[in-house]
Amino acid sequence: MNRHIALDLGTTTLAGRLLAPTGEVLVETQVVNPQRKHGADILVRLQQSHDGDGEELQALLIGGLCSLVTELIDKADCTPDDVTSVVAAGNPGISCLLRNLSVSSLLFPPHKPPYKELTRISVDEIDLGLSSPLELFPLASGFVGGDLIACLLALQDVQPGTLLIDVGTNAELALWDGDRWWVTSAAAGPAFEGGNIGTGMIMADGAVIDVQLAEDRLQLTVAGGGQPRGLCGSGLAALVAVARQAGLIDATGRILADDEVETNLDRYLVKDESSWAIRFHRDANRELRLTQDDLRNFQLAKGAVHAGTQVLLERAGFVPEDVSQVLLTGALGKALPIEVLKRVALLPEPMLDKTSFIANGVLAGLQAYLTATDGQQRLAKLTNTIQPFPLSGTPAFEKHFLEALEL
Repeated sequence: MNRHIALDLGTTTLAGRLLAPTGEVLVETQVVNPQRKHGADILVRLQQSHDGDGEELQALLIGGLCSLVTELIDKADCTPDDVTSVVAAGNPGISCLLRNLSVSSLLFPPHKPPYKELTRISVDEIDLGLSSPLELFPLASGFVGGDLIACLLALQDVQPGTLLIDVGTNAELALWDGDRWWVTSAAAGPAFEGGNIGTGMIMADGAVIDVQLAEDRLQLTVAGGGQPRGLCGSGLAALVAVARQAGLIDATGRILADDEVETNLDRYLVKDESSWAIRFHRDANRELRLTQDDLRNFQLAKGAVHAGTQVLLERAGFVPEDVSQVLLTGALGKALPIEVLKRVALLPEPMLDKTSFIANGVLAGLQAYLTATDGQQRLAKLTNTIQPFPLSGTPAFEKHFLEALEL
């Protein structure tokens, strides 16, 4: 039946689409990356692989992908033999862990990937329960992977000054100057994907996806419409923005004590060990809080994105006013009000009104590759325009990062 499967290999979440021969999306779903039990940070997993745990990390990832593929096939009511092509993309670390390659070149200078080309992997090497081999997208550098390349492949009619940001554990950024894509990445941490957040979760039923201030109460929007179970990336950003607006958080990111707040909103503030927390939901079954540690992890994530954007612009010879459009994809969902982005200062101010969202740009790019008659040629042409450069650890990044921590 010539079905196709696209797989987004996220550090925190594995996502997939099953496509009809026409390119129509028949099923889309996601699962938690089982490697998370070895640490939310990709660098921790790479170090563990380097220390001898590579086979276990590979087995966990393949097991998660098998579960994802099985769920896609079952929901589409087809068989594994109906799938004639499967393609995946991920950051350099996840891509190497999938193949159990040596990760030394990623961990240590000069931070180069062990491969950079589109790779065809036999069923004997990686068995996902399908008869088709797996195609794995190329890597651009030791810090920019096939996931960003896939996002770029999804774009059409790109104008100079287009900035794309794939928000995730490893925030990847790309700026088109008219001739080439300047690309880089910043270690944002897993907060945007619900990781290292006490009540964090992936985007699924029960996740708080938005928070509004309705007079003197916090109004939650929950995926699936039921009771809230936790915060996904968009809900976290929205809650922080509303708490800042309501005066529950100061500009440094400190959660205030209840006697510092002069409105009825002080009832959301509760003592939490040595600091204060925002209890944004309570019912007979659970209590959900945003703690001071959660807020600090969010600040680190948004600070990395903000600082990375500024350094990328400087490196390409742009200023924020030169940016023609900003495309956000990844962990923040399909959309967030611009006011939320402004209140948490995710990006430089002149760019915020030019921002729009792409729902899972990685899967969109893989879908474009699978359904195009010249997918490999388009991919090769794109990779020839990519100019990577390192970001984290440079003096310019550290300077902007410290400035970007305030809310």
